Amino acid sequence: MSAKRDYYQVLEVERGASADDLKKSYRKLAVKYHPDKNPGDKASEEKFKELGEAYEALSDPQKRGAYDQFGHAAFDPRMRAGGGGQRGSTGGFHDPFDIFREVFAGGGGGGGGGGGSIFEELFGEQQQRSPTGPRRGSDLRYDLELDFEEAVLGCEKEINISKLDQCETCHGGGGEKGSSVKPCGTCGGRGQIIRSKGIFSVAQTCPDCDGAGRKIDKPCRACRGAGRRERASKIKLKIPPGVDNGARLRSAGNGESGTRGGPAGDLYVVLHVREHGLFSRDGDDLICEVPISFTQATLGADVDVPTMAGSSTVRLPSGTQHGTVFRIRGKGVQNIQGHGIGDLLVRVQIEVPTKLNAEQRAKLVEFAELCKDDNVHGDAGFFTKAKGFFKKGE
Repeated sequence: MSAKRDYYQVLEVERGASADDLKKSYRKLAVKYHPDKNPGDKASEEKFKELGEAYEALSDPQKRGAYDQFGHAAFDPRMRAGGGGQRGSTGGFHDPFDIFREVFAGGGGGGGGGGGSIFEELFGEQQQRSPTGPRRGSDLRYDLELDFEEAVLGCEKEINISKLDQCETCHGGGGEKGSSVKPCGTCGGRGQIIRSKGIFSVAQTCPDCDGAGRKIDKPCRACRGAGRRERASKIKLKIPPGVDNGARLRSAGNGESGTRGGPAGDLYVVLHVREHGLFSRDGDDLICEVPISFTQATLGADVDVPTMAGSSTVRLPSGTQHGTVFRIRGKGVQNIQGHGIGDLLVRVQIEVPTKLNAEQRAKLVEFAELCKDDNVHGDAGFFTKAKGFFKKGE
């Protein structure tokens, strides 16, 4: 596996480049290497992915600061063991196609509003400016809830959505069998009408042909000439292991059907992960709070703790303090970018007994008498400092 290139080198900018310079360079290079413009070219596809990762890192001030300080290690979860709290807070990277669409659509969520500008950048203004040409279908958004285990371990889901799909009767043509097509009389086949007001002229979509520039003498009865119909669809999704709350997955071509031969839009699935009763998550690390008894903490013990793959044993040394964290390597979450597996952090919580019988109480009283020697305290220095503090007030 080759070493990662410097993000500034990937974007072909200087290290002190402004946010506008970053975006300008990203736009130019992303269009150049977009897979839709380079079908079957694996090298271009890899460069496109590399550009998305580099731009996401450098366009975010927090991530850029971390990268300038730590380099690629800023986003490597394995480095968090060294105490890199700043690095751990930067998070993972999103789908490069998602980044591309946000940049070109101005970050404008779902719908097909941004599809035009992207299409224009990729395939040229002349084709996009033709109002009667193919139109890409709208992108769709679907919010999907996952159990904690499903997000950590990965799973397969089948979702049901209702969307505009190609009419199965006319196959998207919009007309009955044997129907003929003529230019729209209102717009003259241009798909637009020009309205003038004073010195200004405004082009508007033709209301009679809806921009198609043509009229069908026998519209399809199933779709009323639209070429698309609302239809329920079942879509199978493969959720990769390691996804986190708020992650977005792109399902290419599963958005709404295009019109006049245009491509279908994409489906963006936003993930919402339910909380777990035992585990919480910090990046690729799992956290589990495990209760232990007073005697286990004092004398030491082997404690069984849960993991996502069964149970594991943690050896507590004698004198373990409340809140001590023990790390079990490789029992965390698979990194979504393929950078290894995180750890399980076991934080012990010492439980104080609330009900004692007479014999237990007597033993503890005896123990308390023996504890008058400050040497048994975990931090004898505190009591020495406290005595000195109170003496000053006398």
